[in-house]
Amino acid sequence: MILIKNVFVNGKRQDILIEGNKIKKIGEVKKEDYGDVEIIDGEKKIAIPGLINTHTHIPMTLFRGVADDLPLMEWLNNYIWPMEAKLNEEIVYWGTLLGCVEMIKSGTTTFNDMYFFLEGIAKAVDESGMRAVLAYGMIDLFDEEKREKELKNAEKYINYIIDLNNSRIKPALGPHAPYTCSKELLIEVNNLAKKYNVPIHIHMNETLDEIKMVKDKTGMEPFIYLNSFGFFDGVSVIAAHCVHLTDEEIKIMKEKNINVSHNPISNLKLASGIAPIPKLLAEGINITLGTDGCGSNNNLNLFEEIKVSAILHKGVNLNPTIVKAEEAFNFATKNGANALNIKAGELKEGYLADIVLINLDKPYLYPKENITSHLVYAFNGCVDDVIIDGKIVMRDGEILTIDEEKVYEKAEEMYEILRG
Repeated sequence: MILIKNVFVNGKRQDILIEGNKIKKIGEVKKEDYGDVEIIDGEKKIAIPGLINTHTHIPMTLFRGVADDLPLMEWLNNYIWPMEAKLNEEIVYWGTLLGCVEMIKSGTTTFNDMYFFLEGIAKAVDESGMRAVLAYGMIDLFDEEKREKELKNAEKYINYIIDLNNSRIKPALGPHAPYTCSKELLIEVNNLAKKYNVPIHIHMNETLDEIKMVKDKTGMEPFIYLNSFGFFDGVSVIAAHCVHLTDEEIKIMKEKNINVSHNPISNLKLASGIAPIPKLLAEGINITLGTDGCGSNNNLNLFEEIKVSAILHKGVNLNPTIVKAEEAFNFATKNGANALNIKAGELKEGYLADIVLINLDKPYLYPKENITSHLVYAFNGCVDDVIIDGKIVMRDGEILTIDEEKVYEKAEEMYEILRG
């Protein structure tokens, strides 16, 4: 058991008792009532739920800064995809460990990923102690032979992750986007999602160019096109980006309970646009937050996304009352947990013990009376302690599960291989 004593949680000073991988009690806890308990002094700390990153490509930490200040299609075609052709399981493993270090140190405990060489990703996640939902990224480019190969790979990886029997690592399906995946592949993705009861993670409506490509090919906007053949029926979908949307598409998103992964910083950096989050919130659509990969962000600090999501929409809508601080924080916590169907994102008895502790003795967290505001508008993401699935993963800024120095050394080595 772990006992966090006298920590600021849910608005007041309380104790948090962790038993196994769950929160057993929040309130006054007497150590002597529970025997062998590891105590964490929470006197100077606030406890928050671990953050949940609903859209990223974690091995792309190795692509950080490779190609900045470029349009999306040029960035993908001329830089990212050529480098990705050199990837292997070892490179992906070390890139993932680097990403896990970065996320743990900035308070993220769960991430939803779409990429390749999932054996390397899963191995790193297992060692790090993080929680993840992993999907093999499928692109068939409307080629039948490639389609069959991609579907076989996707099903292989679902079974691979199931066979790991690790409660922290769950499978998903990851068709890249409607402009890179055929209708036939997308129909099979829906069938596989139902067969294995796994979510679908897909890029949607990120740029005007891709929407034009889909519309030129099908005569319909992407959400309308996918809905026309039942892609959203009977499955859970996390749609990343959702920047440019028609009213009819938003209606479909509401009807089909689509979860949106808002990636404001990546969308701004690539000049893709700004998602209509206030309009989606008004329709009751579940908004979550993602960082996207380090090639386009260029970090995995979800606290930055929280702040930007809170201030961006105020500015462009000339309305300081929309996307309030609490809403933005919920995007990265309980909304993300709802999208990924995990009992986390809130500090409640019976919930998963994914907990982040932040030392309040930091200049940007004073005066302490306004701490909720500070976590959204002032905090830089440098957390102190991280507990995931009831286990201490980081204590006083030191990660206990990963050899950081070795990760940094190997990351440089892997980058040199990618650079060629």
